[in-house]
Amino acid sequence: MTSRSVEEHSAEVQRLLAPLLAPTVEDVAVTEALGRVLGADVRSPLDLPLFRNSQMDGFAVAAASLTGVPVTLPVTGTIAAGPAEPARLAPGSAVRIMTGAVIPAGADAVVPVEDTDSTKDMVTIRVSRRAGEYVREAGTDVRTGDLLLAAGTALAARHLSLFAAVGLATVPVLRRPRAAVIATGAELVRAGEPLRPGQIYESNSVALAASLTANGADVVFVDRSDDDLAVFGEILRRATASADLVITSGGVSMGDFEVVREVLTPLGGWFGHTTMQPGGPQGIAEIDGVPVLNFPGNPVSTMVSFEVFVKPLLRRAAGLPATPLEELVLTEPITSIQGRRQFLRGRRVDGGIALESGPGSHLVGALARADVLIDIPENVTTMKAGDNVRVWPL
Repeated sequence: MTSRSVEEHSAEVQRLLAPLLAPTVEDVAVTEALGRVLGADVRSPLDLPLFRNSQMDGFAVAAASLTGVPVTLPVTGTIAAGPAEPARLAPGSAVRIMTGAVIPAGADAVVPVEDTDSTKDMVTIRVSRRAGEYVREAGTDVRTGDLLLAAGTALAARHLSLFAAVGLATVPVLRRPRAAVIATGAELVRAGEPLRPGQIYESNSVALAASLTANGADVVFVDRSDDDLAVFGEILRRATASADLVITSGGVSMGDFEVVREVLTPLGGWFGHTTMQPGGPQGIAEIDGVPVLNFPGNPVSTMVSFEVFVKPLLRRAAGLPATPLEELVLTEPITSIQGRRQFLRGRRVDGGIALESGPGSHLVGALARADVLIDIPENVTTMKAGDNVRVWPL
């Protein structure tokens, strides 16, 4: 079995995924754009507010008519929010107006209803107002041609509200790679089904699908396969037909029943060992132009493989901020294996980082409790409490 360093295998994954991860812009409906990243600057096609309108329920007046308050004025009409013919205010009068309604020509202020006493035809105004008070002028929020949001913005609900307010039905966003996940192993059972002796619940497809979604991919296909070569081959065919990237878990080591390795090696796939723990056995292939990454089946190995080899590339392609590595202080000593780059589970504590568990690749409870991977270089066998160590935030 050939061997690669983590850096060498990362370079191979990046080379294979490079065409897939090149930024591509597509238009999507604003209603479907939550969480997407803008692929181009977006400018406003119109002013906001679009027209002069009332900030309050009250009376539209000319401010000059309010000298010597209290003053009583005739009410010449009512303007509601909504479509209406342009109105004009007669000198020395008032118009009853609702929030958001068009300010009539000749009016330059709105008196809130709570500052008035009124009947159907007359209003007494108790408080003077200056020109412009409670009037929303056109374009005071956004002008036609203004930059609404710059390329690279991750879209939140407030951004979608702005796009809808200026009448945009679609926006340009970075295209998300379509991903497929296949978990393999005759021992795997879906959650909720009864277990027979020797069976375990399948978790890798759940973890991988969630990780892909969280880091900028659209998961379009999820399935599991037993150790039958024909069954796996058919599932793989459907996965590559529907996705831009396929990730498998299990079936990559040197034992018997390694279904992924047995199917993909004759098709040009590479299978070997990376000098890391967990996650040593790895595979990589390209089937019908679709990259296929093959992770080991132990749950922690699967998750660490994704964090190390896929997550940084996906986030960069999706325009999402990188998850930077950090240097923190160990709060306890650590031993490691010569020639193996260890990714140990750790958690932040007062004063630095504590080890959450041993190196076992089956310790999913420890992984769930961890919030970092502690990265121990290949040539380091011991580290002391107080030493700085590199960690990968989870």
